[in-house]
Amino acid sequence: YDLFDPRRIPQYGYGRLANVFTSLEFERMCNASGPTNGAVVLRDGVTKPESVAVIHCVGSRDRNYNNYCSVICCMQSLKFAHLVKERTGAEVYNFYIDMRTAFKDYDEFYQKVLSEGVHFIRGRVAEVTDAARLPGEEGKIIVQAEDTFIGKQRRIPVEMVILSAGLEPRRDAKEVGQQFGISCSANGFFTEKHPKLDPVATMTEGIFIAGCAQGPKDIPASVVQGAAASARVLGHIQQKELSLEPVRASVIEEKCSGCRICNTLCPFNAILFHEDRMVTEINPALCQGCGTCVAACPSGAITGTQFSNEQILAQLEGLLMLSVIGGRVLEPEMA
Repeated sequence: YDLFDPRRIPQYGYGRLANVFTSLEFERMCNASGPTNGAVVLRDGVTKPESVAVIHCVGSRDRNYNNYCSVICCMQSLKFAHLVKERTGAEVYNFYIDMRTAFKDYDEFYQKVLSEGVHFIRGRVAEVTDAARLPGEEGKIIVQAEDTFIGKQRRIPVEMVILSAGLEPRRDAKEVGQQFGISCSANGFFTEKHPKLDPVATMTEGIFIAGCAQGPKDIPASVVQGAAASARVLGHIQQKELSLEPVRASVIEEKCSGCRICNTLCPFNAILFHEDRMVTEINPALCQGCGTCVAACPSGAITGTQFSNEQILAQLEGLLMLSVIGGRVLEPEMA
């Protein structure tokens, strides 16, 4: 995955205001091996903040950027609030849309952060600015947001802002998907074969996905899905032989005109083109028998196994040969 670039939302001030940090920058700061040896300080590397704002869902659940929830933002922001309280004792303000703490022990941690005195303001942040308008705002970063609980706009002056950026599919996800025959969802993440019954397999046999390649998820979910994908791969390796799809397409080389119309249509990348012979070949190990190439071939050179024109016509003739009406067997005239 890629992290959403907060510079795409200029009203949040990242890159313009010195003490606006991304989630990864703050993570690095809190690390004992980081640039500040784990101390939470402003950009000057010395001053501890007395007030901090944490903004959830930056680039997520936003129709202008990404409609989906990035899953990790709520718990990540709660962790940031806890670390700031623990290491600086500063006043912390969390700006959130909805608090989503659905998994094991998540809500307990939320209650712990609440008990530490962290302020929670439900509403979207409209602007992060250094333009002071009221007493006490000079030299501060002002976070302006709607508080939906009281139905009013609020301006909170703070010394540090942390942006919990959402997750996005990698820039090359579509290219990788085309290379391996994996489709992508409308959001750009790889699509699984079935969201409930087969969440790690893809439509291409033998290729599996896990973690944030499939969609936003936290570390425990990624570990579980990675283990499931590994088990599926191991199962294939232990079989030594794989069962192929019995219904698949094949090419009659004598009829192939070399037009290449079918070459870019296959969703499983099963079609090859031989430049020397100017004919198309279908890899039976990759073909899933969808019939897209069969329908597209203008020369009628591609046929589906068990679905040749002769077989289909014979089946139709058999269906029309006998019709049962009112208990009587009639033989309709064939045109």
